[in-house]
Amino acid sequence: MSNHMQNSSTHGSSSSSQAPSDQQQQHHQQPQPLSRYESQKKRDWNTFGQYLNNQSPPVPLSQCNFNHVIEFLRYLDQFGKTKVHLQSCIFFGQPAPPAPCACPLRQAWGSLDALIGRLRAAYEEHGGLPETNPFGSGAIRIYLREVKECQGKARGIPYKKKKKKRNQIKESQSAKAFKQLAS
Repeated sequence: MSNHMQNSSTHGSSSSSQAPSDQQQQHHQQPQPLSRYESQKKRDWNTFGQYLNNQSPPVPLSQCNFNHVIEFLRYLDQFGKTKVHLQSCIFFGQPAPPAPCACPLRQAWGSLDALIGRLRAAYEEHGGLPETNPFGSGAIRIYLREVKECQGKARGIPYKKKKKKRNQIKESQSAKAFKQLAS
């Protein structure tokens, strides 16, 4: 009986001494939950990879270029929720149309812009070089600018490029210097 208690107490003491280290290992093994941005980026990356795999023939990521990215963005339009009035629509250019129309739903420019930012970061995190990043292509920036302008016109909100603050500061400094010279 004393042997049995000795064994159980020895066994118990060894298991209690292992418990903290087991807890520490479990704590280290559990990954931190991803932030909302990181989980969205992962989801977007997987969706884009699926899109490339579903092409006929499948497109390997190493062969992906800006044309594939633009085709992907156009593909996503079918899941959009932003009404974009056609020029032939009577509500074209009206910010708040009074009635429904048959114009298509599209992805909003801001959603596409954010998506491209996440995919651009994911591409480089997965070993892609910045200089070969198809999401950073000038063609993508042009496409996004055209989408923004088109959606703005369709809603009656013209797109106007803002002047950079740096130029405004330099202009005000130049004006002050000119006034000082003139006086």
